[in-house]
Amino acid sequence: MDFQDCIQFATENPICYLATAEGDQPRVRTFLLWYADESGFYFVPMHTKEVTKQLQQNPKVEVCFYNNAGDPADWKQMRLMGEAEFLEDEETLEKAYQNRSFLDDLVGFSVKPLVRPCRISTGEAHFWTLADNFKESEIERLKF
Repeated sequence: MDFQDCIQFATENPICYLATAEGDQPRVRTFLLWYADESGFYFVPMHTKEVTKQLQQNPKVEVCFYNNAGDPADWKQMRLMGEAEFLEDEETLEKAYQNRSFLDDLVGFSVKPLVRPCRISTGEAHFWTLADNFKESEIERLKF
């Protein structure tokens, strides 16, 4: 396993589950990956959402990407742990908005001022299948 395997899996399975903490309470929600490349995994939360407030208070995050295969023998997930960092430069903000501009029609106003792109650029990732069920401590983990 190398980092390119992680990027490819996340890109092919962009609907994921992102976990944060609010005090001592874990919070998880379905999220859509913006993109992944050699510099990290990118997401576009909105600044009015609780997830953004949680990440600002505690940037530690865990994300689970799942392939949703029909046959349980083919189920595979990638778990990714790291810290989210918010990106505030104008170029990234504009690209993030362009990627999420479809939301304008859904909510009836421009979400441009609300986008708060973030990235997980360092952390640890590993894959898991049902065959790994009883050997979790032996699973290869990749630091990135």
